[in-house]
Amino acid sequence: MGQLRNAKIHVERAVKQKKIFMIQGRYPVIRYLLRQRGWVEKKMVHHPGITLPSPQRALVSSVMGDSDTTEDEDEDEDEAFQPPQLFNFDVDLDGTHALMSRMVRHAIPYFIWTTRRDVLDCRFLSKDQMINHYARAGSFTTKVGLCLNLRNLPWFDEADADSFFPRCYRLGAEDDKKAFIEDFWLTAARNVLKLVVKSEWKSYSIQAEEEEIPGDKQPKKQEKKSVAVSPEFVDQALCACKEHLSNLAHMDIDKQLEAPLYLSPEGWSLFLQRYYQVIHEGAELRHLDTQVQRCEDILQQLRAVVPQIDMEGDRNVWIVKPGAKSRGRGIMCMDHLEEMLKLVDGNLMMMKDSNSVHLCNNSIQKHLENSCHRHPLLPSNNMWSSQKFQAHLQEMGAPNAWSTVIVPGMKAAVIHALQTSQDTVQCRKASFELYGADFVFGEDFQPWLIEINASPTMAPSTAVTARLCAGVQADTLRVVIDRRLDRSCDTGAFELIYKQPAVEVPQYVGIRLQVEGSTIKKPMAMCHQRMGACPTLPHLLIQRGSREGKDLGTFAHSLLPLPRPPHQGSAASSPHTPTPGAGP
Repeated sequence: MGQLRNAKIHVERAVKQKKIFMIQGRYPVIRYLLRQRGWVEKKMVHHPGITLPSPQRALVSSVMGDSDTTEDEDEDEDEAFQPPQLFNFDVDLDGTHALMSRMVRHAIPYFIWTTRRDVLDCRFLSKDQMINHYARAGSFTTKVGLCLNLRNLPWFDEADADSFFPRCYRLGAEDDKKAFIEDFWLTAARNVLKLVVKSEWKSYSIQAEEEEIPGDKQPKKQEKKSVAVSPEFVDQALCACKEHLSNLAHMDIDKQLEAPLYLSPEGWSLFLQRYYQVIHEGAELRHLDTQVQRCEDILQQLRAVVPQIDMEGDRNVWIVKPGAKSRGRGIMCMDHLEEMLKLVDGNLMMMKDSNSVHLCNNSIQKHLENSCHRHPLLPSNNMWSSQKFQAHLQEMGAPNAWSTVIVPGMKAAVIHALQTSQDTVQCRKASFELYGADFVFGEDFQPWLIEINASPTMAPSTAVTARLCAGVQADTLRVVIDRRLDRSCDTGAFELIYKQPAVEVPQYVGIRLQVEGSTIKKPMAMCHQRMGACPTLPHLLIQRGSREGKDLGTFAHSLLPLPRPPHQGSAASSPHTPTPGAGP
């Protein structure tokens, strides 16, 4: 009876203070910390009458970039849960929590945590019901949405998405497909220039090594290559890059739309055949000495206008990803344009098993064995903490790269992604959400944003995530619950990196924003002048047309300058004849 009485008192206090929460899935950290704050859990019940969005609509929405279907499903159910060491979880041995949950089964939950945003419709929640999702966040949590919205970045900030987000195209859209084909062509042309410069430096280094060989030792004979590509191929690449530079500088603005490009689609097809011979078949790339300096000059000009010229390498490798899948499923690395286009057209023979190349995806790695040829210092679970990574940077001789390049770059990329999506995501005061951003770092430590996932898994899959995810959940509750009562409370490792004033959008009340005009009739004075009126007529114009003339002039000025009749213009030239309708 004492247990029942205490449970009832606790429930009454929680209901009065609106401390009823509801969780879908296994979140022991969230449950434990909420109960420590005096909250009582209401068990989530799935009603058979509730229907989720159909797959067809979800697919269409994902193509448009505003789907509410998350690409990253929260919590892998097959992962065995290992409690983090940060908390001592209280097990409901005596059934007290189950008893209190039954007492609040008809109460309204004021904190809702679900794995998917389509489980509940936010439109039917009250303003003080908190939920861990925003509606229409697919504008930046889907690959298609992020690709589309970052193109609008110049409208929101003075930044270039190409400086932090790899070039991305929707191959299912005809205009994007055409742009990608052109990009592949030009990337191949730039790669030819890079290979010419690289081969020149390589020949210098080989020559230097041969000069250092003592004695009469004969250098090794190089294997004779069966295929060689002529210097004219390098000239084609140079001309294509020069034309691209001209287009970027808008020097083609006066060209006719029908003006042919330097290379036609058929010409590019032949160009790619030779390019594949050099890149993939080992053909010799012959070039003239005069072409080397020209290649260096063009590449230097391209670096000023193509931010990704060094990041893209010299083999034209592209990551091909399905538009609405997660956790590395269906991702392929491809370097032949024809194969990529066949894959887009639905040729399943182009699909390959590329799981083993996902070196940074634990959802894939946990099903594979580590190679025996891997570096001995790599951890068995292929994951470092940020502290370990910073120590590695210290050993590499780049101790300031983390604080001066990596972290500021990641912050800027996330801010820009949210800036371009703020008009699409449905604004709701009592909503919040956790997102996981994936980055890859270049040789210069510059971070490149790959994607942003909604509802990242909070399961302790490795020793690193066991500590990290528990801390993230604890800090989340500090921000969304504790800070509402105390603005100066501790928010853990969370940091406010951007804030902008709220912009109130005026409510549309159905007013037609349309300008309408009416015909302007000629004053009676014009008729009198044509009929030879007396010279005292101008004085009559002052008296009769003073008000009408003022209104006429104002109306004409507010729309477009109206041409005056010839007689009115001649009358305006007289210093003694004021003209009705003369606007400022």
